[in-house]
Amino acid sequence: MAHRLQLRLLTWDVKDTLLRLRHPVGVEYATKAQAHGLKVEATALGQAFRQVYKAQSQSFPNYGLSHGLTSRQWWLDVVQQTFHQAGVRDAQAVAPIAEQLYKDFSSPSTWQVLEGAEDTLRGCRKLGLRLAVVSNFDRRLEDILEGVGLREHFDFVLTSEAAGWPKPDPRIFHEALRLAQVEPAVAAHIGDSYQCDYKGARAVGMHSFLVAGPEPLDPAVKDSVPQEHFLPSLSHLLPALDHLEGSRARL
Repeated sequence: MAHRLQLRLLTWDVKDTLLRLRHPVGVEYATKAQAHGLKVEATALGQAFRQVYKAQSQSFPNYGLSHGLTSRQWWLDVVQQTFHQAGVRDAQAVAPIAEQLYKDFSSPSTWQVLEGAEDTLRGCRKLGLRLAVVSNFDRRLEDILEGVGLREHFDFVLTSEAAGWPKPDPRIFHEALRLAQVEPAVAAHIGDSYQCDYKGARAVGMHSFLVAGPEPLDPAVKDSVPQEHFLPSLSHLLPALDHLEGSRARL
């Protein structure tokens, strides 16, 4: 199949495509705070985190690299602001919690492999396809993938921190294609974000598949994605590739 299709490369998003957090962010933050003698409601922390993360990403995109920040400092700031917004005003009390959380989110034990991920990756390799990661993640991703046993499936891991551009910036996709030495027409990207993954990859001429997330899909998004590009689960990828092969063969 891969030979007739001439598809040579599959690039993958990671978070909520191949891996997810074992516990919600608010729960993780509250648990670590309690271990340091600080009691804060997980719900309040979860709500604060979502607001802070969005604001931080807008003010200092891609971990603030262009503003002279490191990804580590960017995340420590997010934790400090999250606790502050949840009502904790003592920055000194939060500092060791932030350090611990940064370390914990680097650990494979904080993450779990999504159902069907490993079998799907193996199936793609059996078809002779090369696999790579293209993720809006920081430098910790290599170690996380190694720890959960997925790193061996990929030829390379390209993070937005390493590339200097986050998805959907076309430059990160072009860099992945350059590293793989393939043209966009023989590459496909798999991810759970309509803007960053599906549209980002298609904008540079790659094929793309959108993985269903835990939240209901926006009707406007669903209407704009052909059914054959939508993956209710990762186990649907191999049949979708087969369908892509069939439609190309009929052209």
